[in-house]
Formats: sequence, C-alpha cells, structure tokens
Amino acid sequence: MSTATASRPKPAVKPQGKSGGKLSLPVILLLIAGALLLLAAVGAATGNHALTSSGQITAALGAAVPIGMAGLGGLWAERAGVVNIGLEGMLVAGTFAGAWVGYLVNPWVGLLAAIAAGALGGLLHAVITVGFGVDHIVSGVGINLLIPGICLYVNRIYYPDYRAVGAGAGMSPATPGLPTITVPGLSPWLDTIEKHHWFFVSDVAGVLGGIVTNLSVVTLLAVALLVGSYFVLWRTSFGLRLRSCGENPTAAESLGVNVYKYKYLAVIASGGFAGLGGAYLSMVAASVYRDGQTGGRGYIGLAAMIFGNWLPGGLATGAGLFGFTDSLQLRDPDSVHVLLLVIALVLALLALWQGYRRKLVPAVVSLVAAAGLGLWYATTDAVPRPLIVATPYVITLVVLALSAQRLRPPKADGQIYRKGQGK
Repeated sequence: MSTATASRPKPAVKPQGKSGGKLSLPVILLLIAGALLLLAAVGAATGNHALTSSGQITAALGAAVPIGMAGLGGLWAERAGVVNIGLEGMLVAGTFAGAWVGYLVNPWVGLLAAIAAGALGGLLHAVITVGFGVDHIVSGVGINLLIPGICLYVNRIYYPDYRAVGAGAGMSPATPGLPTITVPGLSPWLDTIEKHHWFFVSDVAGVLGGIVTNLSVVTLLAVALLVGSYFVLWRTSFGLRLRSCGENPTAAESLGVNVYKYKYLAVIASGGFAGLGGAYLSMVAASVYRDGQTGGRGYIGLAAMIFGNWLPGGLATGAGLFGFTDSLQLRDPDSVHVLLLVIALVLALLALWQGYRRKLVPAVVSLVAAAGLGLWYATTDAVPRPLIVATPYVITLVVLALSAQRLRPPKADGQIYRKGQGK
C-alpha cells in the first residue's frame, strides 16, 4: 500500500503568482489593434472620429502622466511591503513646490523641487511606518490631510503678496513653461492622413500623431521612469532585494538584506515619483498651482497600480485607460456620447466571450448592461456634464471590481516589520 502510494506521481503544483491567463505581448498588441478597429468602425458609422483624434490622444497622455507617476510611486512602495495611500498628499506637495520654485527660479529647478518635496513626504511616511511601526493606512491618511493643509495655509499668507502678477489666495503666479517636442516631418504627415478619414488608417494616424505632437519633456521622463523601473526592479540585484522585502522580509533579513534600508529607499522614491506627477499638473497642464488641483489622482494612480497587478506594464495600461477617461472632461460632449456606443459594443463582445466559456451569469449581466447603454445612446443626444466629470471615478470602481479576481499583491504588503521578528 505504501509502495503504491509512494510510486504514484505527484500532481503538478502551479507556481504562485504565475497566472495561466497572463497576457503575452502579441496578445496585448492584438487587443490594441482590435480596440482601434472597433473605434474606427464606430467613427465610420457615427461620423465622429474624436476618440481617435490626435488632440484626444495628446490630452489622454497628459492626463495619464500624474496618474501613472502616482501609480509608479505606489508600485515601488508596495513592492517593498509598504502601502502608500499618502500619494495624494505627495502629489499636492509636488504641485505646490513645482509652481512656487518654478516661478521664483526657473521651471527646471521647479521640477527638481517638486520631486524633492514629494520625496520628503515619502520620507515622512517611511519614518512613521517603517521606523515607528504605525499602521500604513493611518499614516497615509494623516499625510493626505497634513500636506494639503500646510500648502493651503502657506497659500493664504504668501500668494496674496503676488496679486500684481496674477496670484491669489488659492493660486500661484504663472510658471514659465517647460519645452515640448514635435517630430518634424512626421507630425504634419500624420495630420494630413488623419484629416482624410480613411477607415482605420486615419485612426492609426491620429493615435500616432498624438504621440509625436507637442509632447512635454515631463511625459518623456515619465515614460523613461516606467521603463527604467521595470529594469531596476526585475533585472537587478537591487530590485530583487527590494521585492524580497515585500514578499518575505524575515527571509530577506536572514540572507543579509537590510530590510529597513530598502523600505526607506522605496518609500522615498515613491514620494519622488508622486512629486513629479504633481509637477506635471502645476507646470505643464495648467502652468499655475491651485488648491484642489490633484482631484484625487493619487487614489486613481493606486487603482491603476492595482489594476496592473503591481507590474509596470499593467500600471501603464491602467494609467492610459484612466487618463483617457479623465481627458474626456476637456473634449466636446459629442465624443463622450459616442463613447457610450463603444462601451455598449465592448460589453456585448464580452457577453459573447463569457457565453462561449459557459459563464452564463456574467454573460447575462454584460448583455443587459450593453443593452442599457445602447438604449441610452439611441434615445439621447448628449451625456450630462456631471456624469462626464464623474467618469474617471466610475471607471476606476468598475475596473477594480472586474479585475479583483486576478490580483496578487506582494505577500507582506502592509505588514508591520520589526527587525529580528522571525527569531
């Protein structure tokens, strides 16, 4: 009996975190092509090509930068095991310091000041959570209350002295702009193709045109930081040690890793990334600092990170999605109305896929939602403005609800670590 049991082959154990449904690069490219094809078809049917216009893509990229940088800050912190919901406050620190120093000195120094201000917020969070062992959520909430309060107080007593140059109680003086980049030759050529409204070809030209026209240097820096973060965290020994602190800090300590040091570095870097995102809001998107300017983008950045399963590529996808919906506030209402039809078609395709996989309840729910949105599109001419403003937050909740089943956070994420606790 024991011999038979011993000779029986053991069932294969699926490695933790290796999802069989993980999307490969070819699949992602096919999904992007399919989305463009769907948008092209809707544009041809409705005559409204705004969703793939170069202006929309440029606006979406701009809206994605602060969300992506906040999400990247969350990724660094949580990969080291520290939950950082204080990113909203660190974004505010970046907007304030960037605009102030950018006006007093120059925009490049202002950009560095914004990163430094965000990093100081990260240092404060690290001291409270890593040093003193305070609950991460409590510390983050405190930072989200403290930093905007300090900025608000300083605004009330400092900026009125600059009324002559356009400042006010809740607004800084205008900051000189940072340079933008347009690819010569390529941008006008793509613009010409886009204006022809050729099926699919013009839509692709509009997307590419938005990527190579009036691109801020901060956007390029954000993209470089996303790519660089992947190589640092997944292709270097430094990144391996940092991620080990978020998976099993006790085991990392037993191997000689200074867990405190890596947690501190990760959370300080987290704040610096958020500060850069805040600088984009006050130095590129608006050229001034205003109270309440971040608009909850720190929380949306965290949602993008969770949607991306704590991976840079997924984070970039989530930031692009949320940035696209956020930028719709700046576009004409007709494009938002067309988006209803796009979402209805996506839900209908999702219902077919779920039905094919014999998941009947999700299929019925998706089909009913698709029918409701289709009816809304057919019986109205515009979407009310309050709903347009609320779109990014609604999309955030929906995406998190749909992606909740496939998430795998770092195992020790949010846990209080004390040196020698495993002994």
